[in-house]
Amino acid sequence: MNPEEVLIPITMFLTTAAVLIIWLVTRHRERVSMIEKGLTSDEIKAMFQREIKRDPFTSLKWGLMALLAGVAILLGNYLRAVYNVDEGVILGLVTLFVGIALVLFYTIAVKKINSPK
Repeated sequence: MNPEEVLIPITMFLTTAAVLIIWLVTRHRERVSMIEKGLTSDEIKAMFQREIKRDPFTSLKWGLMALLAGVAILLGNYLRAVYNVDEGVILGLVTLFVGIALVLFYTIAVKKINSPK
């Protein structure tokens, strides 16, 4: 067993632990300083609470991208099996079809936003 084979996982775990410890210590110091400034627990909770805004177009965007990426993969595999094209064609097709999905999403979203209600 080479020393590099042992060092890489150890380094990965130590780095992950160091980042986690630094994040926890920083968060603790930040909260202690807020308490020292006299903020109540409700004010501290309100500062850290996220407002989640639901965008109805998000599902449409991801759905179009997944659908057209799947079509691109199917088309690429078909072209590879029948016409013996390179594997790079599949990546190109996925990129092209995801771009088409985003342009299609943009046109649908603009029409929906600008349409009178």
